[in-house]
Amino acid sequence: MLNRNQLFRSVCLLSSICFCVPWTVQAASQPDPAAMRQWQDRRFGLFIHWGPVSLTGKEIGWARGQEIPIEEYDQLYKKFNPTRFDADQWAQVASDTGVKYVVLTTKHHDGFCLWDTRQTDYNIMNASFGRDVVKELAAACRKKGIAFGTYYSTCDWHHPDFPLTSPGGSVRRETHNLNRYTDYLKAQVKELLVNYGPLSVLWFDVPQEFDTARGQALIDFVRAVQPDIIINNRTGAEGDYSTPEQRIGGFDRQRPWETCMTLCRQWAWKPEDAMKPLKECIRTLLYTVGGDGNLLFNVGPMPDGRIEPRQVERLQEMGRWVKRYGDGIYGTRGGPFLPGPWGASTCRDDKIYLYVMNWPENGSLRLPVPMKDITGAKVLSGGSVDIRQTDEGVAINVPEKNRDEIATVIELTVAAKAFEIRPCSICISQSAAFGKNATASDVYRNSDEYTPARALDDDPDTRWATNASVTSAWLQIDLGSEKTIGGAMIDEHDWNRIKKFELQYMDDLKWKTAYAGTAVGSQRRITFQPVRAQLFRLSILDSSDGPTIWEVHLFEENHKP
Repeated sequence: MLNRNQLFRSVCLLSSICFCVPWTVQAASQPDPAAMRQWQDRRFGLFIHWGPVSLTGKEIGWARGQEIPIEEYDQLYKKFNPTRFDADQWAQVASDTGVKYVVLTTKHHDGFCLWDTRQTDYNIMNASFGRDVVKELAAACRKKGIAFGTYYSTCDWHHPDFPLTSPGGSVRRETHNLNRYTDYLKAQVKELLVNYGPLSVLWFDVPQEFDTARGQALIDFVRAVQPDIIINNRTGAEGDYSTPEQRIGGFDRQRPWETCMTLCRQWAWKPEDAMKPLKECIRTLLYTVGGDGNLLFNVGPMPDGRIEPRQVERLQEMGRWVKRYGDGIYGTRGGPFLPGPWGASTCRDDKIYLYVMNWPENGSLRLPVPMKDITGAKVLSGGSVDIRQTDEGVAINVPEKNRDEIATVIELTVAAKAFEIRPCSICISQSAAFGKNATASDVYRNSDEYTPARALDDDPDTRWATNASVTSAWLQIDLGSEKTIGGAMIDEHDWNRIKKFELQYMDDLKWKTAYAGTAVGSQRRITFQPVRAQLFRLSILDSSDGPTIWEVHLFEENHKP
């Protein structure tokens, strides 16, 4: 009996005899739920950007016609002879890193193909190397039990029928034929699916002239060949998941997403490129899975075919850390505690995994959940954990000597399904204003990204902002009930726009001043005679430009700001 892979290849090979045969299979408009869930469960993937451009140390695709003349760039492949390429070694590096899938750039914007394609001579078989890289790596990954996927650039600045060319797809060709190019694209994608599939994912990029209709037609075509394929959002259509680039996506359990990020600064190999430290690499992974996303972490192999030894060492360091704590990474969902300066969390069944990266200076980490929901706890990174009930929920503490430098890992057992706990934030500043209702006199372009709530979220990377013409404004905070406040922290970063301000409180339906000051700047901390009130207001009386505030913390009288 044929197994799934053999059956898939048999059907595809029969159907690939003629590329112009129309498909009668009904294309699925949505991804296969089981395949989507499997892709999410993998959580961690390795992205590989590689090609003849590695000979120059410049960026793949984008250097064409910009840093390197087009004529010179397009001839690089004739010198490309990576004799030290070893697909098994690449797969071993992936395995050592702890990734569950690999995505290789089979064709980038420069049009060069790393497989034995029949659609163009501009491919690896006509390079000095003359070996099918895609075939070898696909086989090596499968031997290691690693899912294999392909990156394929939607645009092609080398192909004469694509409307745009280099540098950077900014030049329009006088003659072009987008329909004919689309046929070329489909024929190549079909080759990848038929000859190297089944693939775990097709990762398209930079659609440019592809609109929603053309992009969706491409997705439908791909699904007719392989119904359970997962496709990203860069065909011009929405696709199956979002792809925030070089940044960690926000918490989102509704729309699947995957952060793509480089280990160094450049996607393709660059000599002595700045490389991220281990702590940043691990925390990037944890913040990503804690937001319910996948991380596709990129390396760019060298022109001789090896992944740079120092990058291999960093990836292996990641792998050793992940091997110890992978239970909280693979097969989990993000939350229920939202990622923040404190760290991140994941969950599965009756378990919650806390990755605590920063502890409150003046107390324990407070979880806003009832004590009865937690039935057990242990520190996976070593040591003991103290759990006690507080008015705010559950307080968790681990002795400082047992806190991991990268992330202290705590496994909680709960009485019900952890995923059903409503997602909520954790405050480490212990600000009484955290998460409270806020209003403001002005919001920059009425954007949700700059609402007053952003100044009360305990996140130093978000802010409340006003329009440029504003020179005075106010931010009002409703604590929900009366509290005695004796201090505050106001953070303008280093913008230094505010020249005069007051922190006010409502008393007998009148605004009274608790503190008056001049400049704010970065993390201005103030103390004053304690006042008891429910409503507080930061009143900015004079500003050189539109005021913007990253955080406002209010502290009760027994807490020092």
